[in-house]
Amino acid sequence: MMLIKLVIDRLTVNVVSAYAPHVGLDEEVKRLFWEDLDELVRGILSTEKIFIGGDLNGHIGTTSNNFDDVHGGFGFGERNGGGASLLEFVKDFELVITNSCFLKRGNQLVTFSSMVARTQINYLLLRKDDRGLCKD
Repeated sequence: MMLIKLVIDRLTVNVVSAYAPHVGLDEEVKRLFWEDLDELVRGILSTEKIFIGGDLNGHIGTTSNNFDDVHGGFGFGERNGGGASLLEFVKDFELVITNSCFLKRGNQLVTFSSMVARTQINYLLLRKDDRGLCKD
């Protein structure tokens, strides 16, 4: 996890690069990652901009199902435990998963592909109020 804080005129922008533990790792390692990210975001003032991007190793699924305010309805695949954790985190901090807000072809949504799987695990998160800063 990495945080870069930029001050541009009177605007403070926080850019976070985060890489969640992968599926095969222990649940304790995953819990600690989410606690660390939680602590980092809590330390950012509500008046500052925040952009979180990275490989969050969760599948949020194609539909918003009870997460309409944070999931734009254009995801990929089926939701898993990592995706549920991501959605809960985003909801808790009043963020939005911006790359779920734009209709794309399936191959444009896939961010990891192998012989075994095609998934969407890379996301860009912003505060809901800043959603308009992200363009398709």
